[in-house]
Amino acid sequence: MDIPDKLYFKIGEVTAITGLAAYVIRFWESEFKILSPKRTESGQRLYRKSDVETVLMIKHLLYDRKFTIEGARKYLKEINKQEKAPPAFPDLHDIRSELRRLRDMLD
Repeated sequence: MDIPDKLYFKIGEVTAITGLAAYVIRFWESEFKILSPKRTESGQRLYRKSDVETVLMIKHLLYDRKFTIEGARKYLKEINKQEKAPPAFPDLHDIRSELRRLRDMLD
């Protein structure tokens, strides 16, 4: 199911999109720090699109790939670490090869 392009989702909308019960999503909030919806003054949860994507990823890891909660937590932490890592510099050999190729094209 596609996630609608909205700024925030209420928990009922998240349950409809993910097919999960609200209590499961609330439990996952306590288990996965990455999942932290905003709250209104009245305490109602408001999930961003990225939160809904995270819920779907957790569901996939736990239900389809049979990860434990701890395993899923470590997996998500590793993914976040890789996304925040500085971009890798190209290998010097690759740069030289590309420069030679370009020089040969110009000759």
